[in-house]
Amino acid sequence: MTLKERDKKHLWHPLTQHKLHPETIAITSAKGCELIDENGTIYIDAIASWYTCMYGHCNDYIINRVSAQMKSLDQVVFSGFTHEPAIKLSEELIKILPKNQNKIFFSDNGSTSVEVGIKMALQYHFNQGNKKDTLIAFEDGFHGDTFGSMSVSGLSVYNGPFEDFFLNVKRIPTPNGFNHNEILELLKTIVENHAVAGFVYEPLVQGAAAMKMHSSQGLNELLQFFKTHGIVTIADEVMTGFGKTGTFFASDQIHTKPDIICLSKALTAGLVPMAITTCTQAIYDVFYSDDISKGFFHGHTYSANPIACSAALAGIELLQSEAMRNNIKRISDSHIKFNDRIKNHPKVKSTRQMGIIYALDLNNEMERYGNLRDQLFDFFMERGVFLRPLGNTIYIQAPYVITDQQLAKVYATIEDALETF
Repeated sequence: MTLKERDKKHLWHPLTQHKLHPETIAITSAKGCELIDENGTIYIDAIASWYTCMYGHCNDYIINRVSAQMKSLDQVVFSGFTHEPAIKLSEELIKILPKNQNKIFFSDNGSTSVEVGIKMALQYHFNQGNKKDTLIAFEDGFHGDTFGSMSVSGLSVYNGPFEDFFLNVKRIPTPNGFNHNEILELLKTIVENHAVAGFVYEPLVQGAAAMKMHSSQGLNELLQFFKTHGIVTIADEVMTGFGKTGTFFASDQIHTKPDIICLSKALTAGLVPMAITTCTQAIYDVFYSDDISKGFFHGHTYSANPIACSAALAGIELLQSEAMRNNIKRISDSHIKFNDRIKNHPKVKSTRQMGIIYALDLNNEMERYGNLRDQLFDFFMERGVFLRPLGNTIYIQAPYVITDQQLAKVYATIEDALETF
């Protein structure tokens, strides 16, 4: 019996209607930018397996570091205990984060990192005797699948059955360079009529919204508004973090820095799950008290797992290497040339790029998980390229170690699709 046949007996996959999509592809190994299935078919992983394996699959440098850690300390409770990998990671991460960040809090995944950020913002005001119950978030944002992160997400395709149970959230448009006054007027009305605790946002690129990009200057003006009104700003850099936008973090490209930053995905280079929520000293100080009830009572069993910390440390070292920085520039420059080639194609509605993130919209309208989109996905996979269209948006977010030849194949496959769909 094949792996894909055995899979059907017990497994329930994410984002899948199994009656409509009963088949899966069984991957048996991966290396660099390649995935290999049980039949020996090779696929170029052009989205780094949901933006995680940015230094390539089964990276030897990371594996060796993690292997060494596994032989000395595998897991220990992080409440009341500490260990070298977590301490070292905090030291190295703070060095590359925006300069206002000073404390880090561990959790398990991107969704929980946002959940932690939201709870920090709510309790930040509560600890000071100010009960604030409203959050602000962008339209079409996506921040995860736990209840707090779902509440601030704006894509109802994921959240429809649960919306009656959400936190109180007010949504605003993303800044596009022309709607600044409109957004500020809306914000003034919201702030006047609601007790706003925090603003949750994906800086510069909204991943699940099909790599929708917005103005850094416009976002900066919004962040200044929130700062002026004492509203905690929470940057969800789960997708954008660790070099993808051309800087270590998207927040590096914005003058006004967030109070809280949420990290996961590429944090551990796709090897093991882990998340971190960072904050300023000012946020932390409001929880630092002789009153035990003002502490932040949130915890995860695997918080600061030593193995995950070791993977993250190795990833940060690679990110800062000259070779990896050169790779990021090489991919970004390659995308620019590809864009020049196809941006005026009659089947291309629009294109956009930031760092190694590239996206194009087809003129064909497609449902996010509709039949035509599925045909497009199958078209790519049959040609050995793993791309995962979001409706009519095709995007590339490949590992930094992708070769020029592999990139050329990804581009050629997209161009073939333009002639087919």
